[in-house]
Amino acid sequence: MNNTKLEIAFGEYDRTRILADGTVKIDGVDATFHSNPIVTEVFEGTIRKHAFDVSELGMTYFLRTMDFEEPPFIAIPVFPNRCFRHSAIYINKASGIKTPNDLVGKTIGEFAVYGHDAGVWAKGILSDDYGVTPDQCRWIVGTLDWPLKPVDFIPHPHPANVEVEQASEETDLGEMLKEGEIDALIAADVPKCVLEKSPKVAHLFEDYEAIERAYYQRTGIFPIMHVVVVRKELALERPEIVKAVYKGFCDAKDAVREQYKKGMIFNNMATMMPWFSKLVDEDRTLLGDDWWPYGLEANRKAVDTFLRYHFEQGLSKRRLVCEDIFVPELLGT
Repeated sequence: MNNTKLEIAFGEYDRTRILADGTVKIDGVDATFHSNPIVTEVFEGTIRKHAFDVSELGMTYFLRTMDFEEPPFIAIPVFPNRCFRHSAIYINKASGIKTPNDLVGKTIGEFAVYGHDAGVWAKGILSDDYGVTPDQCRWIVGTLDWPLKPVDFIPHPHPANVEVEQASEETDLGEMLKEGEIDALIAADVPKCVLEKSPKVAHLFEDYEAIERAYYQRTGIFPIMHVVVVRKELALERPEIVKAVYKGFCDAKDAVREQYKKGMIFNNMATMMPWFSKLVDEDRTLLGDDWWPYGLEANRKAVDTFLRYHFEQGLSKRRLVCEDIFVPELLGT
């Protein structure tokens, strides 16, 4: 029997690379893999051009397509990109911001789109844990210190009571933060002024690692940024292939996880990062032996929290639940 030909796209990650190089195979699939260091290029190819059968999408990018008249995609519970996001909130030190509540009345920059994945999490956490809601601030959406094509292939909703301004394509929000033209910034990517350790800027949460670890201990949530989607026709017509794709992503991730665990025998000398094994051990202690889980059971709370935030922030027309967005055959994973 001939294998099913699929076009599969994702960002450049250790947990997907061994799919692309053939180390891990997807049973019954003849895959052509596509990648891009700027992952929004993958998103655009998926949404605007329908170029791929299986693709990574940012959670908000995917959820915005759920409001299309005919939603073209459905998700599988594979989460190639996730990150704690207290660390994504930056401040200008002269702004008078010392605590989250000091953000009220301030002008905040946001990277790429109003409600990018890191922004949805950061705003949700600010609202849930500190009572600071988006309507209490002013927002400027723009780019950082490297070129990013306009994200014009998805809708850009925001509530009528939230003041949102779109900056020009030439605007560097990191430079605006450093110069005090905005008071704070929420960004998935780290601005140049932070990387260069400008004395004018700082993280809102200075000891963000400790706060993020405490957040996980309290909530059990490891924030999800991106998900893998499949064309809805593929899911309906070939559910067995979609299951095989899911298993392939799981096998690849698990193989890399085992590499890091076994690498501890040799102090993970395959990497150039001192004390890397200690970090792996600390993360396993906090997050569990599968510290980057796929499947719905281990991620339902994180997904449902994102869905709630997306609706509360005016980015979804209705309050979605997991059963609305995932392939039915994989709801029990």
